[in-house]
Amino acid sequence: MHPDLSRYSCQVALPGFGEAAQQLLKQAKVLVVGAGGLGCPAAQYLASSGIGTIGIADFDTVSISNLHRQVLYTPPDVGMLKAEITCKRLQKQNPGIRLLPHTEKITSANVMEVIEDYDVILDGTDNFETRYLLNDAAVLSGKPVVYGAIYQYEGQVAVWNMSNPDGTRSPNYRDLFPQVDATQVPNCAVGGVIPTLAGIIGCMQANEVIKFLTNTGELLAGKILIFDAQTMQSRIIKIGTSTKTNITALQQTANILTITAEGTKAGLENNTLELVDIRTDQERDEYNIGGLHFELDELEDNLDKFKPGKTYVFYCSSGKRSGEAVKLLQQQLPGIKAYSLEGGLGGW
Repeated sequence: MHPDLSRYSCQVALPGFGEAAQQLLKQAKVLVVGAGGLGCPAAQYLASSGIGTIGIADFDTVSISNLHRQVLYTPPDVGMLKAEITCKRLQKQNPGIRLLPHTEKITSANVMEVIEDYDVILDGTDNFETRYLLNDAAVLSGKPVVYGAIYQYEGQVAVWNMSNPDGTRSPNYRDLFPQVDATQVPNCAVGGVIPTLAGIIGCMQANEVIKFLTNTGELLAGKILIFDAQTMQSRIIKIGTSTKTNITALQQTANILTITAEGTKAGLENNTLELVDIRTDQERDEYNIGGLHFELDELEDNLDKFKPGKTYVFYCSSGKRSGEAVKLLQQQLPGIKAYSLEGGLGGW
């Protein structure tokens, strides 16, 4: 066996795999979007399997609350960019592959350029705006997406937008979820998640990527796997063989204004800013930096709290819920100026 293949001898020895399949992995380019609970284990196993080029796209930084499920990070990494840390760790794990960090936020303005050079996209995101954006961009560019999602004790895995023999495409995310109200679905910080579930679903996603690239096994295309970590039971729900959606253009992503911790502190000293905490009551009781307080799903019931002429800074633990709050406020009260605290309380 060639010295380059000795590292992968166990998978090369698999029936129906062989050196030809390993060569396909070496030539492949995979984009992992979201270096969090799903992206960490998925990227780690993709790197160990010998994927030739892996892109890691994430603009977020590591926070303490990430560490229980985002297994590539350690306490000294807090405050550092996830994409850069992930690439450095995985490059040490496998020096023979290429790792590319993408630290800019993926938006409608850059998504087509970011995904252009990759063969398949692994969706490890935790917000609906980016998930829909990736889905639509993949449909427009003809690329498959390996989807994963986790919440509390349940996870989901599917493969979207595969090419069918008759020239059609398999269902995509919008076939199953035409539209989701993000304010009505709590994220992991609010609803919680068992950490082992992230590893299980992330590994399943990596498995689907490897199957796709090597043309082995039966992909989760046209169906979705639902896994329950409490009962260790899973079921596969069939969606259909071809998509019923007609995606012709990208939806424009909201331009959410952010402000740094330093800028916020200066504004508070000058009495030009007012804080708004949109975390849960429990999070508020544990630690807060003041300001108005109501949870994200209560924002629409508290629009009368926002006065023209004032500038508000929403904050949460990481900046994601506060970003959703700013977007919602822009839709409901376009005349009110509001920012999302960059990095949340982790950056504070």
